Amino acid sequence: MLQQKKYYPWLLVALLWGVGLLNYLDRQMLSTMRPAIELDIHELQSATNFGFLMGIFLWIYGLMSPVAGAIADRINRKWLIVCSLLVWSAVTYGMGYAQTFHQLYYLRAVMGISEALYIPAALALIAEFHQKKTRSLAIGIHMTGLYLGSALGGFGATIAAAYTWHFTFHTFGLIGIGYAIILTLLLRESPDRFQIQEHQHLMEKPKIGKALSVLFSNIAFWVILMYFAVPSLPGWATKNWLPTLFAQHLNMPMSQAGPLSTMTIAISSFAGVLVGGFISDRWVQRHLRGRIYTSAIGLALTIPGLLFMGFGHSLAVLVSAGVCFGLGFGIFDANNMPILCQFVAPKYRATAYGIMNMVGVFFGAFITDLLGKSTDGGHLGRDFALLSVIVLVALAVQLLTLKPTVNDFR
Repeated sequence: MLQQKKYYPWLLVALLWGVGLLNYLDRQMLSTMRPAIELDIHELQSATNFGFLMGIFLWIYGLMSPVAGAIADRINRKWLIVCSLLVWSAVTYGMGYAQTFHQLYYLRAVMGISEALYIPAALALIAEFHQKKTRSLAIGIHMTGLYLGSALGGFGATIAAAYTWHFTFHTFGLIGIGYAIILTLLLRESPDRFQIQEHQHLMEKPKIGKALSVLFSNIAFWVILMYFAVPSLPGWATKNWLPTLFAQHLNMPMSQAGPLSTMTIAISSFAGVLVGGFISDRWVQRHLRGRIYTSAIGLALTIPGLLFMGFGHSLAVLVSAGVCFGLGFGIFDANNMPILCQFVAPKYRATAYGIMNMVGVFFGAFITDLLGKSTDGGHLGRDFALLSVIVLVALAVQLLTLKPTVNDFR
């Protein structure tokens, strides 16, 4: 079978890399297309309303994430991923026909449901195909697809300016539908899920109540949950409001500020996940806290990045701050699932990551709404800088408490 070929674990990463790219591209396009869409949908002229539109995706995405994780631990993850991609691509296509604020609002909510199904299933599948020596690098490579998707999403405003915002949504929706067909042909589930007699302990479908009990009785999981959630505040802030910050501080149109801001973060994060994955996979072979130390170095780099993004008003300062933040966040991001694997058994990992995703996204929804009001009040830069304080607290807690005893918990 294809999934038993030696090269298949890396083919899997390549296939899911494309899905991750579309996952973030489709959700992020809207963050830079506001100037084009507000000409037709006047409610979006209010930054507060735009914050509501971005926030509803996050609230629904967050609520669905634990459900998505539990589903991924119980059914064939191939079909979960294919269906997820197909639905959110159809929603993206449909957004090109929206004529009112409420139509966009409800479509974003549906997108939140469908996109939430992807990440827990994808990361658990990659972690299962890639064991101790390649896990962080494989997940890091997958994450580069997410970052590139965010970067390309920044060009939504550019394409909308050259054509129309309707054309932009229609085009990328059709691309996603076509890619779902490719996944149907090539994506495979882990062999362990089909070898029932030989691997019964891996095939057992955990009850949701038992899974939650096991996870929440684990102190390390609580720490990982907090450590994942707090950096989600600046993570989502940069995704949804950094284009606006660049446009305001550099006095440039969104069609230029969008690509500049998203490409800055994406390219540096791209480098960060590769560096972080490579270092972590080697450091953990010598020291069980190697992944934790690598992640901590990355998170520490985001602190000066946030400060200078908040207070910088020149191109050089803002781009440098974006590079520092993106590099650090990429290193951090490449190690979240691998760190989780040091404390949680395989049959609970998608559920665990779904819970982490929920809490992180709820933090993201909160900061998205808050920064919408902050933008209307003229305090966007200040509030970006203040995020560095809570990141420092999370970093200290992680270093003091997380002490794994194995590389791969079973």
